[in-house]
Amino acid sequence: MKTILFSLPGNEELTELMATKMEAEVGKATLRKFPDGESYTRILSDVKDKCVVLVCTLHEPDAKLLPLYFLSHTAKSLGAMCTCLVAPYLAYMRQDKVFNEGEGVTSGFFGKLISGFADSITTVDPHLHRISSLGEVYQIPNKVIHAADAISEWIKENIENPVLIGPDSESEQWVSEVAKNAGAPFTVLQKVRHGDRDVEVSVPDVDKYKDATPILVDDIISTARTMIETVQHLKKAGMKPPICVGIHAVFSGNAYQDLLDSGVEKIVTCNTIPHPSNAIDLSDIMAKEVKKLMHHI
Repeated sequence: MKTILFSLPGNEELTELMATKMEAEVGKATLRKFPDGESYTRILSDVKDKCVVLVCTLHEPDAKLLPLYFLSHTAKSLGAMCTCLVAPYLAYMRQDKVFNEGEGVTSGFFGKLISGFADSITTVDPHLHRISSLGEVYQIPNKVIHAADAISEWIKENIENPVLIGPDSESEQWVSEVAKNAGAPFTVLQKVRHGDRDVEVSVPDVDKYKDATPILVDDIISTARTMIETVQHLKKAGMKPPICVGIHAVFSGNAYQDLLDSGVEKIVTCNTIPHPSNAIDLSDIMAKEVKKLMHHI
């Protein structure tokens, strides 16, 4: 089956990388707004009997959803065999239960919406907190890609004498996996509560790691408050300026600048959301997994 990839605005670079690795063509489409704000969609490439891959990372998702919906249905109306969504960052995963009376479980609503127009979905490390698998939310073939191996590889290739730092005990499982694959030690900040407002945070075995380069790893960097707080603790402990590594560069408001200003050496993210900090390329594994998923449709 022939494959054709379409990039929604902002996803052009990732689409080109994936197309090269899938030996597929990049389709042409016109997506714009009418003066009244409605979306206009036109596919200029031949999609008949082809598998259409729609590449659209879903941070700030509300404005992206209708163009995506129209593009998928237009492709089907023009004879496409299937439409596969690649959403490296998947929105609406946090509201996975009713926290306050009167709320809706929007992760489920969003999943139903996308499952209604896409034949499969591929994403990277979504926020599966109270959900054991993506299949609970999406009723279509799906694949969750984990970035831990790619992050470990990047650390191995770029950092001499690294030590991975987890901001709290919750992060230990995730940080230990990246550290193990990178062949590096890790430690987790310890909190000692002396009273309601008096919490002391320390770096265990700090003397052992004084000459190491601290690496802070997190899945989503949104407000960056946790990372900034951790950077301050490392400074107090007399450690070197850390390198911050995140999978998803959400960076709301001034978060990116705030984190840079906190005294870090460098900020590095995966290319799931286009951002100047992107340095870890996941297009290879995305291309492979999308190809595999096509056989299940």
